Amino acid sequence: MARQWKDVLVSSAPLKGVTRALLLLGSLLAAGALSTPVMAEEDDGPVVGTAEGPVRGFVQDGVYEFLGIPYAAPPVGPLRWMPPQAVKHWHEPLNATKFANTCAQVTELGVFAGPPNINEDCLYLNVFTTQLGGGGKGNAVLVWIHGGGNVDGESNDYDGTKLATGGPLGTPTVVVTINYRLGLFGFLAHPALDSEGHLFDNYGIMDQQAVLHWVQRNIATFGGDPSRVALGGQSAGAQDTGVNQISPLSAKLFNRAIYESSPLSGIAIRSIGLTRGMNFAAAAGCPGQDATTAACLRALSTAEILQLQGTPNVTGPFVTGPMLDGTIMPMTPVTAWRTGQFNRMPIMGGNVQDEATFGISITQYFANPQAPITAAQYVTNVTASYSGTEYSGGPTYPAGTVAQVLAQYPSNFMGLTPQEVFDLVGTHPGACRNVQVDRLWAKWVPVYEYEFNDQNAPYYFPLLPGFKPLAAHTIDIQFLFPNWHGGVLGVNHPATLSAQETALSDELVAAWTNFASTGNPNGTGNSPWPQYTEAANAPAVLSENVPGLSTFTLAQWSANHNCGFWTGGTLDPVTGNTGGILHFQP
Repeated sequence: MARQWKDVLVSSAPLKGVTRALLLLGSLLAAGALSTPVMAEEDDGPVVGTAEGPVRGFVQDGVYEFLGIPYAAPPVGPLRWMPPQAVKHWHEPLNATKFANTCAQVTELGVFAGPPNINEDCLYLNVFTTQLGGGGKGNAVLVWIHGGGNVDGESNDYDGTKLATGGPLGTPTVVVTINYRLGLFGFLAHPALDSEGHLFDNYGIMDQQAVLHWVQRNIATFGGDPSRVALGGQSAGAQDTGVNQISPLSAKLFNRAIYESSPLSGIAIRSIGLTRGMNFAAAAGCPGQDATTAACLRALSTAEILQLQGTPNVTGPFVTGPMLDGTIMPMTPVTAWRTGQFNRMPIMGGNVQDEATFGISITQYFANPQAPITAAQYVTNVTASYSGTEYSGGPTYPAGTVAQVLAQYPSNFMGLTPQEVFDLVGTHPGACRNVQVDRLWAKWVPVYEYEFNDQNAPYYFPLLPGFKPLAAHTIDIQFLFPNWHGGVLGVNHPATLSAQETALSDELVAAWTNFASTGNPNGTGNSPWPQYTEAANAPAVLSENVPGLSTFTLAQWSANHNCGFWTGGTLDPVTGNTGGILHFQP
């Protein structure tokens, strides 16, 4: 790695409010002795002082990079299924020039994760910045939560250098990418654990909150401004952003929110989490609900837990993800959005035009790929999608829903192929739900909505015969994090962005960094992004496409996504629903 700078020692900012923050996360100081960071072996590279100890990074292409910084003690042994605990302080510079461990996970379809990983020592973060502290106002901060369904993924795939510089049009920003506990390690409800007197269930969310506390303690020494922190993520990372925006324990830790491909609209209820947790414990040979059961669970090997969690292409019956726990997540999203009981701040969010083609493309990793989808397979898939429950723990779809969807979207709808129609059936509901959530948010805070529409962007999957990914779920990430390609197992690197796509990337990086800085994505050099509005004929949603940005009115957006069918009607002030097929979790 290129190193262009001599050592720069920057002292840590005062540790204000740390005691309160640590208590909120469950007595973090209790077990720091388990973590002894590896000390730097090199004597070159910039050194930054943090509250926990000095870290040594490197400089490449004008960006300081500090990789693999521990923000909490390894959650292993007695710390498994405990709130994150304070890392043991160190005195010699920690070598922060390589990415650290990713969190234990089943490699799911080669999509987000790398090779199978059974290392639970994974609570590390990475910092990308163009300046270090020591005087003057710091740059805004973007903390990024990776996607992967809260069961897989890693921060190591996210190159934060372009966002750190702001690109040619944007604002220099301190970028923080993170690992957090996943799957059963990050989200498990069980009476034996819940009765221990600490916060419970949402351990992965607690990890994210520990990162936000770390940012408040330390980011000034990396040239960041702790009073301007944006939290964002894609897919599950966006949903987790929503949990944090609702959580009282994240209050005042960030003040802008970014949702890429999935605002939080529903969440598992605790009774489901407890049932799955107890079923998991029984399957693992740890029956009961007392301290003996908790000890039995913590004695399980990582491999045993992963085996019960799922196979490489099927998530098992015990995985829950974030859930209502009464403290970290005290209420359903629609209750929070409808009543204003959330951490209010500017919001930026959106979706890609063809979210659902992602689900088709990953069939490459099954034994029987389904592309191109036949008319019969299309009917089977729609029937499966609209015969079950609308959300976890919710009621089943009313009788006749499948027939309604098939009547509205026959397999030859508008002369399209069955695969293209299934893309619409899988994408339109989410796009309409996004605007449904916007309507709730906009009562309280400024909202900026977008849709990514580049249907020719490079794709990283091996392509199936007769299949076009179009603007698939995840395809937009590479426009913010260069060369993002979904992981290293069996997945191709995307092609280089074209000149027009590079220009679009510059526009998006400018918008994301402007938003982190000011709470407004607009700035010098990029087209105006309208604030969401329901005013007739007024621009309401940004279209991200080549050769340039444009806008939709709300009427155009609704027509493009058939929202009259999915969510049409007047907003109900009590339930937040608008009629149509989709309904909010109450």
